[in-house]
Amino acid sequence: MAVDKDKNKQILVTFPNEMVDQIEQYWHDKKLQNRSDAIRKLVEIGLKKEQSE
Repeated sequence: MAVDKDKNKQILVTFPNEMVDQIEQYWHDKKLQNRSDAIRKLVEIGLKKEQSE
C-alpha cells in the first residue's frame, strides 16, 4: 500500500523495548491490521485525552 505523501508524512520514532511490547499487545488485543495502525490509534487516544483536560 503506497503512502499518499500529500496527506501523510512518514516519521521515524524510536521506542523502548517495553513500550514496543505494550504497543504490540494493544495491536493484537484490538485486532488491528499492523503496528502502525496501533501506534496511530494510541496517539489519537492520547491527543483526544489531552484536549479534554
